[in-house]
Amino acid sequence: MPDPVLISEVGPRDGLQSIDRVMPLEAKIDWITAEAAAGVREIEVGSFVNYRAMPQMADTAALVEAACRIDGLAVAVLVPNLTGARAALKSGAHKLSLPLSASETHSQRNVNRSHAQVLEEIAQIRAAVDAVPEETRPHFEVGIATAFGCSIEGAVPEAKVVQLAEAALAAGAAEVGLSDTTGYANPAMIRARIRAVRAAVGDKLTGVHLHNTRGLGLANALAALDEGIRTLDASLGGLGGCPAAPGASGNIVTEDLAFMLDAMGFETGIDLDRLARTREILARALPGEPLYGFLADAGVPLGHGSQTQDAA
Repeated sequence: MPDPVLISEVGPRDGLQSIDRVMPLEAKIDWITAEAAAGVREIEVGSFVNYRAMPQMADTAALVEAACRIDGLAVAVLVPNLTGARAALKSGAHKLSLPLSASETHSQRNVNRSHAQVLEEIAQIRAAVDAVPEETRPHFEVGIATAFGCSIEGAVPEAKVVQLAEAALAAGAAEVGLSDTTGYANPAMIRARIRAVRAAVGDKLTGVHLHNTRGLGLANALAALDEGIRTLDASLGGLGGCPAAPGASGNIVTEDLAFMLDAMGFETGIDLDRLARTREILARALPGEPLYGFLADAGVPLGHGSQTQDAA
């Protein structure tokens, strides 16, 4: 049987928070609906943040409501703090993700909190999540941001990443992921840090969030796969970045990642042609906004399906 990999689409959150224009709600719903129809099983639809500071996310509650009506779709949201988590719980989202930056400076700029303050909020969010009836209780994860380096502080010690992963789990996160927020990672670093964190927390390390800032995004994804990671974040058209991290550019491209996985014999459940056509929604709603990726230009190779069967 093919090895399953979950591609978690983060474009409606990470992609749109990084551009100045506000995408209309109707277009966002069309985007999410089209990706789900193409076989994407998890989408981070927005974040419950201060909307005066980030108006692109002001319709997150409406997006959650619409996305939760799509059968089989796991609806994820980012929450920066307890206030955001309470709004997310009220919305009915299936998954809450909180960023805990390995860089203290980035943490202050991104969520206006120190490491100690974020860990305290994780414990408070755990209590709030546990108060929800079990049958509707969302999953709560923590992403270790700037886990491979910070464009403000520079190098981030591996030991700090391991320490924060352990502390996040002890405070109440169900799992942790590693985020290359600034695109500093390379395949050797990906392997080393996954091994170090897994040695400390085991299978509680479940995913990676990668950027293609220096062109190593898919190489880093492959290194993570080789280390047993089976959840990978990506963004349609490579939209994305971090407003709090200078120089951080787009996420790895969902379409190109899906093609690589499919060509290697992994099971994603994604229809590549339908996924590529979803880019048309972005092009119409955000005219002139750069969209990245190679599959959309080159197309799916002739006979690709049979080649995939051979690879599997």
